[in-house]
Amino acid sequence: MKRIRPFPAAVFAAALAVSLLIYQHLAGQANNRAQAAPADLPFSATVTAGGFIFASGQIGLVPETGKLAGDDIKSQTAQALVNLDTNLRRAGTDLSRVVKTTVFLARISDYDAMNVVYKRAMGANRPARSTVAVAGLARGALIEIEAIAVAEAGH
Repeated sequence: MKRIRPFPAAVFAAALAVSLLIYQHLAGQANNRAQAAPADLPFSATVTAGGFIFASGQIGLVPETGKLAGDDIKSQTAQALVNLDTNLRRAGTDLSRVVKTTVFLARISDYDAMNVVYKRAMGANRPARSTVAVAGLARGALIEIEAIAVAEAGH
């Protein structure tokens, strides 16, 4: 029987110290580079950290009217992606540099219709994606999409 030696405490302490330094470095790089969310909401539209841009979820709200783009999944998906792209561009990137999205659907039966619009908006880019059905979304929206994108050099 092979005997397992205990992990030396000094090695554990060194690994923990390195992890803390990396965390502090990344946290020091974090900043808000895009339009902030409305002042009464406790989050940022985007945050840049560690070479990535983390974009908060966007619903199909038309900024000029404050209303949803329509009652159907296709119009709300299109507007959510426009909103997402707008925030990404303000942060110095765009949909072509997205590496991961999460799509939240109020009705999973909208999956196929959402995919039609999503595929067109993403073009040749095929980021990793998770799609989940949820019990409800802000303002009665049918969809919300969040993303992680690679930051352009210098951002």
